[in-house]
This record gives sequence, structure tokens and C-alpha cells, in this order.
Amino acid sequence: MINLFIDTSNLRLVVSIIDENNSLLYYYNEELKGELSKKALVVINEAITKTGYKPDDINRIYVVNGPGSFTGVRIGVTIAKTFAWALKKEIVTVSSLEVLASTNFTTDYIIPMIDARRESVYAGIYDKELNLIMNDEYISLEDLFKKMDGNKTYTFVSDTDINNVDIKKPDIDLIKIINKHKKDLSLNPHAVNPKYLKITEAEANLIKNNDNRNS
Repeated sequence: MINLFIDTSNLRLVVSIIDENNSLLYYYNEELKGELSKKALVVINEAITKTGYKPDDINRIYVVNGPGSFTGVRIGVTIAKTFAWALKKEIVTVSSLEVLASTNFTTDYIIPMIDARRESVYAGIYDKELNLIMNDEYISLEDLFKKMDGNKTYTFVSDTDINNVDIKKPDIDLIKIINKHKKDLSLNPHAVNPKYLKITEAEANLIKNNDNRNS
């Protein structure tokens, strides 16, 4: 089985081709400053052609569907959905926090984090097999620290520095991620959507206005 992995959710564009023997045939991981949609399509095309395949040779697409950048997540999901629908390929979603959590660590648990500003983060707590100890959520740093077990040790991993947190930079293990999800059932491409975890400011204002009208 030939797998295509796509992650456009945060500061980096990650694209990889992984074969049935768990070999990374192509791996691209680069921080981008802009033009993510244009660059992503170019890199995906390069990944397929440089490995000697055609688009129809891809069996399964793994796409990171958030949380992360609103625009970034939408770009990757749209590309993956279009590819899967047009070529009738399997598609599976992966959390951006789980991708960060695939970084090697020696503590009891790992806490992948994405800075959400205002002393808040997107975070989850994972064990070494990428099982969730705490579900991914949008949470204040204060509340996150309260959920940590004082008898356990933790590694914090993030692409960016976060105030008052000792951060380890990610070194993701795509093979670990693929192995975790290789038995997942394929989704209907139309059912694959971004998972932002936090509603937008416009949505929050709409809910607030509706509550005020109903009160």
C-alpha cells in the first residue's frame, strides 16, 4: 500500500510518501512564510513523480485536520478531500497534536501544544503509543497544568516557544503515526472536515447575540 501524508496545519508543510514496507520514499518538512496552497500542490506533485508513481498509484491519504491555523488546516483538508474523491482513494484524518506527540520522549507522557494566544493553547496528553490520556482541546495553560498528575513526568513539545513552559522542538515520526492508523476505516471524503477545537470570534459573537435575544 502506498500512503500519502499531508500536513498544512501549522508553521510547516509536511508531505511524505510511505510504502507498504514502512519506508519513507519521500519526505518534505519545511517552515513556510506564505503561499501555502500553491507550495503544497507543487510538493505533493513532486512527491509522487520523484518516487516514480502516478497519482492513481496512491492507495491511502492521511491528512492532518487540525487543530491549527484556520487557513492552513483548510488548505490541507481541501487538497486531500479533492484527491480522495476524484481518484476514489481511502482517506484518514490525523490530529496535528498527535503528529507532534510522535516525537521521541523519555517521560511518562508527552504534551503537544500549539500556541492559541492569550495564555491558552491547543493541547492533549499522550502516552508512548500515541494513546490519549487527555483529549485534544483548547485550554488555558492554567487549566492544563491542573490536569497534570503530580506523580507523572511530562515532556512539552511545540513548534513555538510558550511562556513559562520548557519546550522540546518536535521531531515527528511518520512511521509511528501510519502504524497507529493503518487499520482505521476510510472516511467518506465529503465527511472529512477541519477540527479547529475553538470556534471563531465571529461564531462566538453570533452565539452571544442569539443568547442576548433569547434572554
